[in-house]
Amino acid sequence: MSADSKPTALILLNMGGPDSLEAVEPFLYNLFSDRELIQLPAGALLQKPFAKLISHFRAKRVVENYRTIGGKSPLLEWTQKQAAGIAGRLEHAQPYVIMRYWHPFAETVLQEIKQAGIERAVVLSMYPHYTGATTGSSVNDFKRAAAKIHPGLDYQIIEEWYDWPAYLDALATRIREGLAEGAEDQTLRILFSAHALPQKFIDRGDPYRKHVMATVEGVMKRVGDYPWEVAFQSRSGPVKWMEPGTEEMIGKLAKEGCKSLLIVPISFVSDHIETLEEIDVEYRDLALEHGISNFRRAPSLNDHGDFLQALADLVQEKCS
Repeated sequence: MSADSKPTALILLNMGGPDSLEAVEPFLYNLFSDRELIQLPAGALLQKPFAKLISHFRAKRVVENYRTIGGKSPLLEWTQKQAAGIAGRLEHAQPYVIMRYWHPFAETVLQEIKQAGIERAVVLSMYPHYTGATTGSSVNDFKRAAAKIHPGLDYQIIEEWYDWPAYLDALATRIREGLAEGAEDQTLRILFSAHALPQKFIDRGDPYRKHVMATVEGVMKRVGDYPWEVAFQSRSGPVKWMEPGTEEMIGKLAKEGCKSLLIVPISFVSDHIETLEEIDVEYRDLALEHGISNFRRAPSLNDHGDFLQALADLVQEKCS
């Protein structure tokens, strides 16, 4: 990755998740406090009081969701494995992970990097599709912390990689694995499910939807001639969200005669609450209620070797 033998920090940015049931409410508070992600009514001054109120009332239900998947988010563990796997495929790279809304936070990790005497870094967003709500917020958080803690750090940032060919290859392979059973069913549909954003982000020019669609189209060129749809999950709160919703799309496909459904989590690169609970439990139950008897989810990218090599090649290409 570098021309000399000095180490380079490989820093992966991700959202983070609670590491215990007790951490759910403070995690939600941190998330709802971020005006780059969610702009609560009444302006910036009341953002934190509103965030405290909303996180308190939502925590009870969210705690039960996390209890269903083992009592914590696996996102940090997967991101650490990804960081180690990518760094292990590069020369002189030291892996680090920064989470936006729960530990490890940016200032703590940058202090570790500074104390290690590392003066260079490559910062890789683990959101393939750019939106100011996730990548933008995480990158800004990193920049603020770097300026405060390690102002001498020389870094490059990779903010999007939705059309990176090797990433599309790895995702296509996961879909083929998901299709291994039931691919001959004439009612089979593939449903790509991306995390929703408030529609106002798209209306103001955020490229997220375009990036998601470009990924889907690139992947389906590799997978083959199967009917597919795109929908958006995890919509909550009294704002207008991107459409269609995944729940509504499941109902629509059932009405059209779909009995076999493969869901592909398109904006997530590792398992966490939205795959393990929302898709695997809630959407599975919903599909069965609608008469879709064969419901499957494509495996997540997680630490599959082809995915880690894809991102190592991306870092090498962008930062050599």
